[in-house]
Parts: sequence; structure tokens; C-alpha cells
Amino acid sequence: MNNDSSIAQIAAMLREEATRLGPGARLPSSREIMRRHNVSPVTVSRAIGQLAAEGRVVAKPGSGVFVAPRVEGGEDAPDLSWQTVALGDRVVDGDAVASLLAVAPDGVVPLTGGYLRAGLRPDRQLAAAAARAVRRPDAWAMPPIAGLLELRRWFAGQAGGDVTASDALIVSGGQAALTHAFRALAAPGTPVLVEMPTYPGALAAARAAGLRATAVPMDRDGVRPELLAEAFAVTGARVFLCQPTLHNPTGATLPVGRREQVLQVARAAGAFVIEDDFARYLTEQAPPSLASMDRHGVVVHVKSLTKILSPSLRVAAVIARGPAAHRLRACQLVESFFVARPLQETALEFVSSPGWRRHLAAVHADIRTRRDALATALAARMPRAEVHLLPAGGMHLWLRLPAEVDEGALVEAARLNGVLVSPGRMYYPSEPPGPRIRVTHMAAAHLAELHEGVRRLARTLDEVS
Repeated sequence: MNNDSSIAQIAAMLREEATRLGPGARLPSSREIMRRHNVSPVTVSRAIGQLAAEGRVVAKPGSGVFVAPRVEGGEDAPDLSWQTVALGDRVVDGDAVASLLAVAPDGVVPLTGGYLRAGLRPDRQLAAAAARAVRRPDAWAMPPIAGLLELRRWFAGQAGGDVTASDALIVSGGQAALTHAFRALAAPGTPVLVEMPTYPGALAAARAAGLRATAVPMDRDGVRPELLAEAFAVTGARVFLCQPTLHNPTGATLPVGRREQVLQVARAAGAFVIEDDFARYLTEQAPPSLASMDRHGVVVHVKSLTKILSPSLRVAAVIARGPAAHRLRACQLVESFFVARPLQETALEFVSSPGWRRHLAAVHADIRTRRDALATALAARMPRAEVHLLPAGGMHLWLRLPAEVDEGALVEAARLNGVLVSPGRMYYPSEPPGPRIRVTHMAAAHLAELHEGVRRLARTLDEVS
């Protein structure tokens, strides 16, 4: 039978199954459906997609597919549709961020994620640092509003140049830092420039702040300064978000000369540059930060400890000067007061200890090994998927797929085949140039699992091509 009739038959079977099981019940797994009916992962995923569009089922990544609840009529059923009018047309969409934070089910190889895996996290050292921190006399007292002085001084030193502790504000992780920066620097309804592609969490934060994200093209060395200047002129934007070191997802790092050009372009436009320096500790070869090169208050610098230490150590710094710094402090104050002191004390204990340097060395060695293993496996098993570049660190590789590949079908079929990857579509503020995926080497438990993930992904690419 042809593929369309297969999809229709599987969809019909699932409708009957959903009716029999009732609301909230879990449908058979995709693997079980494939085994019973001898159909491909693509057929199953499209049949499930058809039922989801009909409102009959709800797919929960990592958990399965469930029969959708019935919408009951009658006087007792609450009608919440009025909220749609009250909330207005602003959209706060957390789906992309949620997908990046999802935990892979047992038996599924994660080639996605953005944090250190359990075996590489310094959990015991952090626990020891926390134990020391909470024994301090003022551990549970209110901290300085801007953050502990010694922690701000440490972050200032990490930024480099003539940055001082008074320029730093401690916030609850990099995502919160981006949210504060967008709200402080740009008014709702105005444009903000972003690299194309860029981190989905930043796009979500910008949209939640009511900003219009406008893309600026990149090449293998990062954002193109001449096109950045043109984008400022055309849009009138006064904010540009960039990740100049190990850009997510491409892995590009801006050379020093181009960093200077970006600062010159932004200054000429009277605009801010939000420097998301999230990956500085994921490489041994990080260039000077934009903040260290800035003499005119152009850069708002963001640096977080969550990527290099733990997703639960939500401690970051925002570095800014002048009225922008005052606005950022006010935004944090009215939104969340301050970061919990025990968390700040724990971070300060760890980065001030000898264990910090040992941990960096271990992470750097692991990144080199895994990056090379992933690149080698992709070249051997998926030669049709082009690696954008081999980055000098980080956790990811950015892949361009053959033009005829349906990116969404590939990602879903890969999930059914037991491997998770990140779809390229969510990294673009507008239409993507073609099918892309981001693959991560850090989340797999060991190298054998990493190779198995690539094997499954390669098999899936052959199935959907």
C-alpha cells in the first residue's frame, strides 16, 4: 500500500483505540505500533500528528501520546474563553525552551541538551561548597541587593578590561539575565537584532517582552558587521543580542578584529550590544570579551555559571554601566528583589577554591574527546549531513541536511528510533534557509552511547530521505 493509505489506516486504528481507552489514557508506544503493523516511524508520526490536529490526542515529549480530555457541555462546565480577550494578542511561548530542558526517557539517546551530564558535574564539590557556605554567620541574612561584593568582584575580573565590581549585578541565571536585559533596554513593540540562527530561549524572552526579533546573517566567523550596520539603519533598532564565543547553535567565534567592528557599528548606531558570554568556560581558547574592549557603555555583558557547573546553580552576572546599569538594577529589584544568599555563597565558595581550576581542566578534556568522537562518527555514518564547522569547544555541532529532507519528519522519526536531536527551525526568528539540526555530544552517558545515537540518527536519515 502507498504511504498515504498507510497513514490513513494507522490514524483510523488510533481513533478507535482512543475511543476505547477514554480521556487521559496512554496510547501504545510508537515502537509498539510500528511492530504491530509493520510501518515506518514516519508513518506513525504523521498519523499521530493527524490525530493531534483533530484534537483527539496530546503528545507529551518523553512521556508518550495520550487521549485528549473531552470538552464537556452543560452549565457546570467552566467557560474560560473570556481569558483570550483579556490576555490580548501577546504570545509567551515556552515550548522551544521546554524541549531543550526535557529529560530523555530510558533507552533513548540524548543528542540534545545544554548542561553538563551527571558524571561530569562537580556535584560532590558543590555539596561541600554549599555546606561551608551555609555555616557562614550571615548565610541566611539578606544579601546586598546587587549581590555579594566578592562574587561581583570575581565576575568583573572574569569579564576583563577595566570592569569593576560596581558594574556587576548578580541575577538568577543566564535566562533571567537575558529577560532583564530585554525589558530594561528596549520598549515593547520595538525591534531587537539577533544573529541568524540564535538561541531559542533568547527569542522566547524577546517575544515575551513584546519585542520584534530581526535576523542579522552570519558566516563561519560570526555576525557580519556590514550587515549589522545595515540592519540598524533599516530597522532603527537600538539593541543587538550576540553570542560572540562558541555561538549557539553554530559554534562560531568572532575574531578580535570583527569584535572591534561590531562595537564600532553599535556605537555609530547609538545602540546596545547584549553579549551573552554563556560558553566562555567551555573552551580553552576564548578571545577577550566584548565588555573588556568597550569604553563607551555599549556592551551589556552576561555571564552564567550554570553551563559549566550545574543547571540548578542559577547564578549569573549582568555587567553594565551608566543609566543602563541603573535600569537593570531596578528591573531586577521590582521583579525578584535579589538572588538567594546561600546560592551566591555556594558559587563564591566553589569558584574561589582549587577545585574550580581542576573542574575546568576536566571539562575541557572531555569536550575535546567528545567533540572529535561526534564529528568522526557523523563523517563516517552521515556523510550527506554537512557539519557547519568544528568549534574550539562547546557542546554542539550544527548540521546542514540535504535540501530534500523534511526536518520535522526527521526529528520526530529520530525520536521514535530512540534518539533526540534539536530541530533547526526553532533557532530562527523567521523562515530558515533549509533543513538543519543541532546535535550535542555532552548529554550521552558515555562514548559508546554517543556512537549509538549517531547510528540511530543515520538510520533515520536514510528512512526519511
